[in-house]
Amino acid sequence: MARTPSAAQVLGHVVLVTGKEEYLSARTVASVRDAVRAHDAEAEMAESTASDLTLASLGEMSAPSLFSSIRCVVVRGLEDLPDESVDGLLDYCGAPADDVALVLVHSGGQKGSGVLTKLRKLSPVTEVKSEEVKPSEMTGFVTAEVSSHGARIDSDAAAFLVQAVGTDLRSLAAAADQLTNDFHGEQLTIDKVQRYFGGRAEAKSFTVADAAFAGRRAAALEELRWALDSGTSPVLVTSAMAASARSLARYLGSPRGARDADLARDLGVPPWKVRTVRDQSRSWTAEGIAAAVRAVAHADADIKGQAHDASYTLERLVLTVAGLRDGR
Repeated sequence: MARTPSAAQVLGHVVLVTGKEEYLSARTVASVRDAVRAHDAEAEMAESTASDLTLASLGEMSAPSLFSSIRCVVVRGLEDLPDESVDGLLDYCGAPADDVALVLVHSGGQKGSGVLTKLRKLSPVTEVKSEEVKPSEMTGFVTAEVSSHGARIDSDAAAFLVQAVGTDLRSLAAAADQLTNDFHGEQLTIDKVQRYFGGRAEAKSFTVADAAFAGRRAAALEELRWALDSGTSPVLVTSAMAASARSLARYLGSPRGARDADLARDLGVPPWKVRTVRDQSRSWTAEGIAAAVRAVAHADADIKGQAHDASYTLERLVLTVAGLRDGR
């Protein structure tokens, strides 16, 4: 189903929303309601939990009123549908009312899977899956969000947005919406994304780590001072350094010839990050990474133990890690 369906796609039909990703499920429900309202501004909205659903209550919610014959009915928690209501719901879904858009929401899991199997066999039913988005798929989600607004985003810009905003889908969708509105009709580049989101603490921390593990001492120190001056917590820096060290260690131990998609999953990073890790790995040995991990752990312990000068501790860490590159 399209992100914004037409009234013809939902009226007289059943939209079955399945999966654990609540944000995507909520957006699908909202899109059906919007389609119905666009068709008839006075259309009535009704909602129920499946545990309270009976054939009588479904009939009442889907029946025409004095004000409008067009209705949108949302039933949540389909996994909790009582056994005695299953046959009645299936009968209705096999021949839904022409002026009603019925949305059934199942939150994922095995409970109620038998009902799902039967619903999927009915021709009026269209399933929309709200599957959880893996960390390695986040940049693809951003790209799709931007594309849905009629714009395009560079892969590096999408990756930076994930790094800056995090993996909350609602926040990423809002960021994509903001960028496409403020740069209407323009290609979204990393410069444009950094202009809006470069100040996020998580993004600054990983910038420090990337520079340090690339051996760029001066750049790493400059980024570190800028991050600390702008309020980035020292713990976020050591966390980013530890994540970079783990990714490098896993990459060095990965089988040769592995696909980027497989590496991304094994490393626990988005696909775009594999290229960065691969480039960095050419100048690292297993012994060097082991020493870097120890240095990060020592610095993290110092900071969490209320080191007198966290900035000095981090500067020492950055210089140590940059110096370990090439096995020095």
